[in-house]
Amino acid sequence: VQLQAFGGGLVQAGGSLRLSCAASGRTFSSYGLGWFRQAPGTEREFVAAISLSGGTWNNGRTYYDDSVKGRFTISRDNVKNTMYLQMNSLKPEDTAVYYCAATAQPMGVLIDEYDVWGQGTKVTVSS
Repeated sequence: VQLQAFGGGLVQAGGSLRLSCAASGRTFSSYGLGWFRQAPGTEREFVAAISLSGGTWNNGRTYYDDSVKGRFTISRDNVKNTMYLQMNSLKPEDTAVYYCAATAQPMGVLIDEYDVWGQGTKVTVSS
């Protein structure tokens, strides 16, 4: 699978953005997916994850970092081979380059668990 992230931009604090991650490949639904972000001068960090679809995982279980819980929503559309990150109530500290990633594991929260990475899309939140 190959990934391409887009949808970043400049938004005022309190605003919203929706990031998309388009994937190529026929087995999209069998991958766990995640969003990570990296602010200038910091390490890449976990944002949100959604499990593969099917079986006990249903249409995808989700998991969020505490810093975005209640504000961000991760979702996937297996027909469109696309993952989304709806970001609401954005804060200046959400400013970062956001990366989407795929893992062959059912779900992952660690960088090392992910095998495929898309290019980043930059999100800037002004105060």
